[in-house]
Order: sequence, then structure tokens, then C-alpha cells
Amino acid sequence: MSISVTSLTRALTGLKCSKYTFQFLRTTTTTHMAAPPTTTAALFLDSSSPSMEDSRRPPASVSLEEWQAWGTDSPIPTHVAEIVEEMIDLERESDAQMKFGGLGGKLKGNFKAQEDKKHRAKYKALDDSEQKLHFFSARQIACRLLGSRGYLCQKCWLPREDCMCSRVVPCDLWHRMRFWLYMHPKDFLRQNNTGKLLWQVFGINASKLCLFGIAEHEEIMWKEFMHSGRNNVWCLYPNKNAPTKSVEDSFAGYISNNLLYKPHQVICFNLSVLALHYILDIISISITLYVQTDAVETFNFILIDGTWSNSAAMFRRLKERADLIWGDDLPCISLTTGASAMHKLRPQPSWDRTCTAAAAIGLLDELHLVSQFNSLGLDKQAEAVENSVDLLLASLTARRLRMGRSINRRQRHHNDIC
Repeated sequence: MSISVTSLTRALTGLKCSKYTFQFLRTTTTTHMAAPPTTTAALFLDSSSPSMEDSRRPPASVSLEEWQAWGTDSPIPTHVAEIVEEMIDLERESDAQMKFGGLGGKLKGNFKAQEDKKHRAKYKALDDSEQKLHFFSARQIACRLLGSRGYLCQKCWLPREDCMCSRVVPCDLWHRMRFWLYMHPKDFLRQNNTGKLLWQVFGINASKLCLFGIAEHEEIMWKEFMHSGRNNVWCLYPNKNAPTKSVEDSFAGYISNNLLYKPHQVICFNLSVLALHYILDIISISITLYVQTDAVETFNFILIDGTWSNSAAMFRRLKERADLIWGDDLPCISLTTGASAMHKLRPQPSWDRTCTAAAAIGLLDELHLVSQFNSLGLDKQAEAVENSVDLLLASLTARRLRMGRSINRRQRHHNDIC
């Protein structure tokens, strides 16, 4: 069978390639190049080619599976879902395409101007400061969710070509310990954030994400705190307005036997006794035995994950909630940690301030030095987190060098905490 040149030309001319297909082909052949500067709300990367505008697919809503893949087991926050839908509707109604780019995946272009006008009017119409915080946080998170689709790995939050997940070695955290990553929305999906490493290493049950200003997340966290009691909740924060205790002072009184104790499972079984009664009538007796489990206390440690300028408001919110629930201040722990490996990329304002992962490492190391805790393997757990910090540093450094950027941050960014 023969095919004429004219027929082949006509067939190729009629073939339309979607923007996503074009971008996918382009990126798969350049995996070692720098990532595109902008992304869209749909599952494709932005292209400036005007010939593809007609084939652009509309963005999709955020599913529960997509939301939880970023590092949480919570439902999708109501306000986040609403803002995502509003942004999708705005793009559908306008002639501007949703584009993201720059640090934090911020909105760009004509769509930014339209969305900015709309969200500022909505924010201004809110009278209550709590409502304004909820709206601010939800919008920050919604933009990051949409701007990171198809670009960042959902586990390590790095560009897919720099994914470090295969090199992270998981580790079990001591069963009575739980970290709470109280994260500012502007640090959500941030590539050089180190708080994410805790659930990469220990899992999302041992290291829980709680987003500042997201009502559902904060309610989940405080419900757990109320169940555990004030004496089992600590915040790792240098509180200058209230006395803080060292790790040794806070835990020296615990009995080692209680620390090693693991809860028993409820044991249930049925014992059937068969007997012949008169004319082969079968009598079945069912006996169930229950072994009551003893309640085991969980130690909850709050790690404030945000810039130092943002952390003050976050800590104040924690204190206000603690006073409302317990009528008392939130217990704080001070650490004697030194410099983190991440300081090479993100200098800290002073030596008593460090990144989130380094704070967790310091806590585990200092707890291990308390005699009652030295048989729990906390030093090995600290080492696992430290190894993940080294991996993150190597990935970020390699990316910066590949893109021709300096690996040292200027001191003007000295107020950042990762």
C-alpha cells in the first residue's frame, strides 16, 4: 500500500498536540536542565507558544488523594478547596491563563492582577481577624498546591529531576513520641524546608503536619493535646517572656520502666462448648475474655516551622490557645544545639536559632543523654534525620550549581528558618 506525500502532509497538519504532551516530550529529553520558571494550575507546565492556546486543558480540582500525598492524613481543608475552585472558575471565565513562578510559586501575569483584585476585596470584606487569618492561610496553600502540580515531588517537595526520596532511609520513632510540625503557610511546599524530612523519615503518624491558620489542622492538633494533657506537651521555642527548661530538667524525673512499656492489645477469643442434651440438642456456650489495656502517655513536641519573623505570631497563637484550654502557659524547652548543615545555604540570625530538622535532632540527642532514655535508640533516630538533612543539602546544592546560582545565601535573608 502506498501513501502519497500530500496525504501524509494533510494528516500531520491535522494532528493537534496538547500543551501538556508537548511539554512532557520537551522535559523528558532535558531532565538535567533547569526546571521551567512557571507552572499552571493544570497538570502541565506553561508554554508561551500561542499556537497551543486553543488546546489548553482546564485545571482540575484538588482530590483527597492529591492533598494527602503532600504529607498529611487530614481531609482537604474547606477554605483551601473553596479557593482552589474559585481560582479555577476565574481562569475559566477570564481570558488570562493561571501562571506561577519565582520563589514560593507565586502567581504571575494577567491572571495575577485579576485574582489579586478579587481576593483583596474578599479579604477586606471580612471583619473578624480570625476569618482573615483563615482566608490568608488557605489562599497561600491553594496557590502552592496549584503551582506545584507536575513540578515538585509530593514527598520531598523538590523538583522532580532533583527528587531525593529513593535515598532517604525510613526509621521508626520511639512509640511514645510525636512531633507536631506547626508550619506557616508560606513554608508549605518550600523546597528548602527541613520540617518535611521528619515525616519522610518517621512517617506521617509520628510526625504530624499542622498548618498555621487552617482551622481543621489546628483542631486536630489541640484535640490530641487535650487528650494527652498539658504535662505531655512541649514547644521547642526560645521563649524570652517565660522560663524555659532544658531537656534534662524536663524529663529527669521519669521512670525508665514506664518509658519502655508498650500497650497490650485487647485479647478476644471465643470458647465454644458443645454438649448433648436429651435428644442430641446442641448447646453452644460462647465466652469472650477481654484484657484491659493500660493507657500510655504520648509525649507531644511542637516544632514551629516558619521564618523567625513569622514564628512570633505562631507562638503567640499557641500560647493563647493553651491559656484558653488550661489556664496556663505553654511549656517550653530550650536546646543547646549548634549549627546545622543547612546553615551553609540558609544562615541563621544567631547560634541559638536553627532549622526545624536540626531542632528535632537536638531534642533526640539531648533526650538520649538523659539516663532514663538512653536505651530507646533515640541517638539512631537523630542520626537518621541528620542523614536526610545531608541529602537535602546535597540536592539543593547540586541544583543551584547546575543552574549557575551561588550556593551561599546573602546575609539579607538572615531572618529565615527552614
